[in-house]
Amino acid sequence: MLGTNDHSDKLLVSELKNGNEKAFRSLFDLYYQDIYGYSISLLKSKEAAEENVQDVFMKVWQNRENLNPEQSFKSYIFTIARNQAFNSLNKAANDLALKEAVFYESQKSHEYGDYSIREEDCKKLRKQAMKQLPPKRKQIFKMSRKKGMSYEEISQELGISINTVRNQMSKALESMRVFFQVHDEII
Repeated sequence: MLGTNDHSDKLLVSELKNGNEKAFRSLFDLYYQDIYGYSISLLKSKEAAEENVQDVFMKVWQNRENLNPEQSFKSYIFTIARNQAFNSLNKAANDLALKEAVFYESQKSHEYGDYSIREEDCKKLRKQAMKQLPPKRKQIFKMSRKKGMSYEEISQELGISINTVRNQMSKALESMRVFFQVHDEII
């Protein structure tokens, strides 16, 4: 069996790029545990971590034609795992039921000691991320995420186009995602 060195990774990625399912399976087997452990450290839930791993490798398979064998595959999949996890955490922060489930699992699982995450810390971090948004963008974000308003309702209430609402939401989410990445040592 091939080791996890750069040469074998490049060979497997090159084969995967050509649609080789065995190469995909080999990469999955090589990196599954690492991605799963990293996902648990971020998400604090075995189920969410397992789902994150599946999503990561699904993205790898879907984007296999665009892979560059010369770039680090390990860095590539860890970046995908981190971004997917942040997206899940952001969704959890805005979805009360999901938030409660994630934080319940976090409090319940003492086995991950150093990785425990507290709801209060996430709330503070989310508030800080929202504070750095420009006032109008923050207003649009709150109307969408906190009040549950559709883009059309927001555009009518504020007297702006739906495209403006869509663009402002996209910029708000991107800005918050970057903020979370910069502050990932807190998470």
